[in-house]
Amino acid sequence: MDLFLDALQDACIDTVKLVPFLFITYLLMEILERHTSEKQVHMMTEVGKFGPLIGSAVGAVPQCGFSAAASSLYSGGLISVGTLIAVFASTSDEMLPIFISEQVPLAKMAAIVVTKAVLGMISGFGIDFIVRHTRYYKKSEKHIRDICEREHCGSAEDEHTNVFVAALKHTLQIVIFVFILTVILTLIVENFGKEAVASVIAGNPILGVFLSTLIGLIPNCAASVLITQLYIEGLMSAGQMIAGLLVGAGVGLMVLFRTNRNHMKENIVITIMLYIVGVFWGLIFEGLHIAF
Repeated sequence: MDLFLDALQDACIDTVKLVPFLFITYLLMEILERHTSEKQVHMMTEVGKFGPLIGSAVGAVPQCGFSAAASSLYSGGLISVGTLIAVFASTSDEMLPIFISEQVPLAKMAAIVVTKAVLGMISGFGIDFIVRHTRYYKKSEKHIRDICEREHCGSAEDEHTNVFVAALKHTLQIVIFVFILTVILTLIVENFGKEAVASVIAGNPILGVFLSTLIGLIPNCAASVLITQLYIEGLMSAGQMIAGLLVGAGVGLMVLFRTNRNHMKENIVITIMLYIVGVFWGLIFEGLHIAF
């Protein structure tokens, strides 16, 4: 019962943090849908070619709300898949608060944050380059109205629906979805235990990279907490830690599967891309024995 109550408390805190980010994002999307022409929206998407640079910088800010907002922006066709990956990879989630509470040196914290942002940016540009030269790029075109049509929250033609009401409806739908899944995932992660993960990783640097990345994909702050604590306690190497935290996008993946649910194959591909990014950089760090 205590574990369940703790899971409820953590879920409440995590979802409340998302509300302002999601509301502002959906409000912006509603305004664009109602007052922006097709040509202007297309121009915004084209400017998004430089999105991985901006996305990695914004994602590095110590909060996980923007990863959720980025998922909605991607589902609405406003940012590229590379930008989405850059945001996910640079998102710190619970890493910084734990580092600060454990009094990790400022220089070390800054080095890890910058490294995650740079790796996210490089990965984002690389993925966008590959995607633009494949058929996938033409098949993945989206529009802001897609989300409105799926959620039945009002459209550009429905002038009587207030943009604030529509944005609030979007936000509440996502928050309820995230809250329920967060409770479930927190219970799973807490029951799995830190000792079990540490026992598998110990003495297995390569296997540890794959396992840490898999744990990092869990769309819940408990995953990043687990990885960060193992690293601080010396039970996880820098490469394993980087691999796990690069894919630790908070609830970003959860929101992506909710807002982009008509494109499940695409969501799975993005998840696999993110996993490959984490494993790739984790193995490089292990191979070169890079440490912070």
